[in-house]
Amino acid sequence: MALSRVFVANRGEIAVRVVHAAHALGMEAVQAYSEADADMLAVRLADASVCVGPPQAAKSYLNGEALIAAAKEAGCDAIHPGYGFLSENAAFADAVEAAGLVFVGPSGKTISRMGDKAAAREAAKEAGVPVVPGSEGLVADEEAALAAAETVGYPVMVKAAAGGGGRGIRIAADADELKRIAPQARAEAKAAFGDGSLYLERVITAPRHIEVQVLADGTNAIHCFERECSLQRRRQKVWEEAPAACLDQATRERICTAAADLARSVGYRGAGTVEFLYDEAAGEFYFIEMNTRIQVEHPVTEMVTGIDLVAWMLRIAGGESLSLSQDDVTLDGHAIEVRINAEDPAMQFMPSPGVVETVSVPPSDAVRFDTMLYDGYAIPPFYDSLLGKLIVHAATRDAAIDAMAEALEGLTIVGPKTTIPLHKALARDASVRSGKVHTQFLEPWLEASPLTAD
Repeated sequence: MALSRVFVANRGEIAVRVVHAAHALGMEAVQAYSEADADMLAVRLADASVCVGPPQAAKSYLNGEALIAAAKEAGCDAIHPGYGFLSENAAFADAVEAAGLVFVGPSGKTISRMGDKAAAREAAKEAGVPVVPGSEGLVADEEAALAAAETVGYPVMVKAAAGGGGRGIRIAADADELKRIAPQARAEAKAAFGDGSLYLERVITAPRHIEVQVLADGTNAIHCFERECSLQRRRQKVWEEAPAACLDQATRERICTAAADLARSVGYRGAGTVEFLYDEAAGEFYFIEMNTRIQVEHPVTEMVTGIDLVAWMLRIAGGESLSLSQDDVTLDGHAIEVRINAEDPAMQFMPSPGVVETVSVPPSDAVRFDTMLYDGYAIPPFYDSLLGKLIVHAATRDAAIDAMAEALEGLTIVGPKTTIPLHKALARDASVRSGKVHTQFLEPWLEASPLTAD
């Protein structure tokens, strides 16, 4: 059955994005909001809105029972979780379905399998997708970790089996360091995700971070090509682009096919992302995890393929089969996205909430700004600092970087400090412009090139 009224169980720019996608498909959108978000843009744009709790996320956007009750009370037939919060929570997905609503995303069973990194690794191996050499399953304690590391080989990365966002990850150069950091990683993972399970992977030195966008309807699965997200600070992505300039066509075909094969093998439904580390020197790629949700950086894929990924999530959730074939998906030019955060890059990225006096975006068909901002908006201090994403599209990568530099000059946000100066500097950098970057590039670059206020 086609959906008619969707409940948006998220906030910020992704909530705005879902509201727009729902309206484009002729659906009504009901926006959830916390007491701190009563004036957010998605509330203004939605057909209706419901307060789901106080500012603390644990009592509002992470309160599954309240979200489901609000969705039912508002007469919705589906819940879109966005990204973050409960988007990859299998129990929430199951509870939504048990309440007679449609969860816009994969089943709880799939989320559980692919959200557990150790289980996802086994699923990848079963699908014939290369994985980083690592422990065989979870390591129960520090003794098991030490034994596994002897087989895997140092340096090793200790990783939380649950969760994401770089939490519960440590690198050990030798056994002594592993003894010290494994308990820290376990405690952090337990606190962040309620699950302290760990596993080990060999460290790939200076890899590129490549991820492949997939769409699937539970039976059929296709890829929408890849993105590169190697520019990261504290394992948080900063600059994303599509396609990946470091891949030749043969490797592109192999990595994208592998991602679609994995999605098909697990009966995936909706939009998802299969993430890989790419060893450029060896020309080899390795599966690391799957994100069972829409991602922050999905707009670059939309720009180079012309496919509305959020709309397809809603269509598939409503029971529509994926009518796109792989041959229907083609690449057009190059796109780059930068994340504009309310942080001061000249002050160690200190958060900078406050009132946005004015916001102005350069007018251009090749520039897109996905944001929650409007003139006079007061940024709440309770949530992630992401204000929006600036995306540009051009015929070539060089032209896209030039377009990004120009768009950044034209983007004006008066009030809070933002990360615009960081992106201006990156767009000027010779290594970035030549594509000579990797996942360990940005933090030393920041230390060597302190940023000043814009």
